[in-house]
Amino acid sequence: MSSTPEKIQFASDNYAGICDEAWQALEEVRHGYARAYGDDEWTARACDLLREFFETDCQVFFVFNGTAANSLALSSLCRSYHSIVCHEMAHVETDECGAAEFFSNGTKILLVPGEDGRVDLEAVEHTVHRRSDIHYSKPQVLSLTQATELGTVYDPAQLGAAGELARSLGLRVHMDGARFANAVASLGVAPRKLSWEAGVDVLTFGGTKCGMPVGEAVVFFDPELAREFDYRCKQAGQLASKMRFLAAPWIGMLEGGALLRHAAHANRCARKLEQGMKGIAGVKIVHPVQANGVFVQMAPAAIDALQARGWHFYTFIGSGHARFMCSWNTAEEEIAALVADLRGVCAGD
Repeated sequence: MSSTPEKIQFASDNYAGICDEAWQALEEVRHGYARAYGDDEWTARACDLLREFFETDCQVFFVFNGTAANSLALSSLCRSYHSIVCHEMAHVETDECGAAEFFSNGTKILLVPGEDGRVDLEAVEHTVHRRSDIHYSKPQVLSLTQATELGTVYDPAQLGAAGELARSLGLRVHMDGARFANAVASLGVAPRKLSWEAGVDVLTFGGTKCGMPVGEAVVFFDPELAREFDYRCKQAGQLASKMRFLAAPWIGMLEGGALLRHAAHANRCARKLEQGMKGIAGVKIVHPVQANGVFVQMAPAAIDALQARGWHFYTFIGSGHARFMCSWNTAEEEIAALVADLRGVCAGD
């Protein structure tokens, strides 16, 4: 049995702490006084940096977490009699406690299948055309997840096809970008290629998973869709009085490129973990490793034995499947220790 001073978790990139760049940015703004509720220089600077990042004039709002970002963004696109089409594994369906439905006063979520976490466009079209009578919730939004809940990414061509279909069907496009930075780093393309140029109307951009302490950005590429979104944030308890502490980490992460560097590191760690797991008897990689997650199938006894050795990872995606997430803070020795223990439990050691 291999040993490590402290067993390290691979359950979620949310488990990781605050990276140096985000912490330094907070340190720089923690003294003195500043205008409240986002009317400060750091919030303005963070918004400008995101406009530079996306190479377009977009409207930016900062909220505390991803559930608020997704649910408020979706509710701004829908009325209560509308519906949202998304993948059956989408976070807005499986892990947000009905927040999208709650904040939109009852908008229905319609689920579609799709291989490796990406929506099947034929299924989207079928779902929209399935019924058009007044008794059916009218489809209004196509919600995509980038990177997907199964660790894959949509490339620009796939996103472009989804955006084109959405426009032909009269749908707006929302993107849950909790791991958008990982997708950008994985594909090595400009962020605009995976957002507004592909037809995305609003993106919820995750910062927490890249090393920030708290806070997500809601980015509207169509300014008209952002009208009165500030009121939604206020009503939902998402208007931070000291907004500079949500905004400043974005400055630290964007000015020197740390956001994509950390995402690329997490992605590399996932690929290294994948390589280490390959060839272990009883372990099967079940989805392509394209971002910072590795999804495997192994015997329940092996899962139990690995957890008994102190490793933390999720098994919520189905019997015999486990998810191992890497973060900006994952180290190579942690990967090596995990692989060694996994090899040991699979060999019955």
